[in-house]
Amino acid sequence: MQLSRVVDRLDEELRTADYADLDASANGLQVGPDEADIEHVAFAVDGVRETFEKAIAADADLLVVHHGLSWGGIDRITGQTYDRLAPLLEHDLALYVSHLPLDGHQELGNAAGVADVLELEDRTPFGELGPEYIGQLGAAPDPYSPDELRERLEADLDTGGRPVPVLDFGPDEIEDVAIVTGSGVDWLDEAVAAGADALVTGEGKGKVYHEAKEAGIHVFLAGHYATETFGVWSLQEVIEEWGLETTFLDVPTGL
Repeated sequence: MQLSRVVDRLDEELRTADYADLDASANGLQVGPDEADIEHVAFAVDGVRETFEKAIAADADLLVVHHGLSWGGIDRITGQTYDRLAPLLEHDLALYVSHLPLDGHQELGNAAGVADVLELEDRTPFGELGPEYIGQLGAAPDPYSPDELRERLEADLDTGGRPVPVLDFGPDEIEDVAIVTGSGVDWLDEAVAAGADALVTGEGKGKVYHEAKEAGIHVFLAGHYATETFGVWSLQEVIEEWGLETTFLDVPTGL
């Protein structure tokens, strides 16, 4: 399949253009020629030298990632930026990036994947960002205790065996759960306003401890990497259905 066809189909599915004014990430094709023949697509959470080298070793033609290289532009291709770009250019490996569009997709996205793990029902978009959303809100069919929800996350997310930290300030029974993966604690107020008993995200900030305590809501910090594997996994399944060979590159950060 031609690279332009792969990119167009991904951009359409992910509504990439709708996030152009909302996301610092340059979503879509970040590195690559106008045209190339794509037979093998690799997937990873992070576009970094390690995943580039693994994709090259797997003989991939295209690498699809959640976190790319360009965040508000690249001024100079020197130092670490040069070292990261060099393997892509030397081996004709194209790079496609989907950051907030992949967070916000209500079926294929990262929050949707976490909601699947928790078997949430009656889901609605959550995590308002301008006219778009980057998370999900749903209801557990049977209430979780805080320990039960933590154990489910630890069992089903790629946390690297580390425990999931919990700010245990909410009710004894958790029914309504808000999810914004990665760095999502800035949506704590929205979770409270929506009546959520818990917010599941990847990583915290110092201020969230007292904010959660004063609001009476649980916060589960399940790991930035661990909460953001789901989107690229889902895209891998989509591209396999297009008849292309795929490989997932697991490079966990433990964060």
